[in-house]
Parts: sequence; structure tokens; C-alpha cells
Amino acid sequence: MFIKNLFKLIVLSLFIVLAMPLRSSAMGAGVTTTTIASPSDSATDSKVAAQIISRVNEIQAMDKTNLTAGEKKALRKELMGLKKQADGLDSKVYLSVGAIIIIILLLILILR
Repeated sequence: MFIKNLFKLIVLSLFIVLAMPLRSSAMGAGVTTTTIASPSDSATDSKVAAQIISRVNEIQAMDKTNLTAGEKKALRKELMGLKKQADGLDSKVYLSVGAIIIIILLLILILR
């Protein structure tokens, strides 16, 4: 009887995990190792963010009417690179509710 209930629980848990997508900022940027954030990391991140913001403001303030098509394309590529770099500063990992339930259930089964 216990095995049948355990099997049902496993099937339900797998369904929940597969039905809810996981979202991570590292998905597009490749796998990166993260450490515990220290104050120096946040200070460095804020400096980089300020540089990105200032550069974006400079590009927005430019007079783009005199630029050639190639220069405009280079600016667009630079802006996309800045956006990717800014997205990489937020290195949080998001877990779905299903994944958290699975982790809790596994801990309960292991520690029993």
C-alpha cells in the first residue's frame, strides 16, 4: 500500500515540475557559478550599472540623423550588448512552486 501511494506521489510531483517552467537569468548567458554576494560585489555591480546607464543616455542624446546605416547598426549592436550586460548583473535563480514541493518531499523521504 505504501509503495502505491509513493508511486502516485512521485507521478504527481513529476507532473507538477514539468508543468511549471523554471526561469533563470543564467539561461541565456550560459552557466555561471555564483557565490554569496558580498558588499563589494553589489558596489561593483552598481558602478557597472551606472556606467551602462550613462552610456545609454549618451546614445539617446546623440543626433542620429547624420549617421550612416553602418554606424546606426553599430549603435544598435552596442545597445543590445549593454542590455545583455545589464541583464547579467541580476544573477538570481528562480524556482517554481513545483520544484520547491519536490525538494521538500525529497527531504522528508530522506530524513525519515
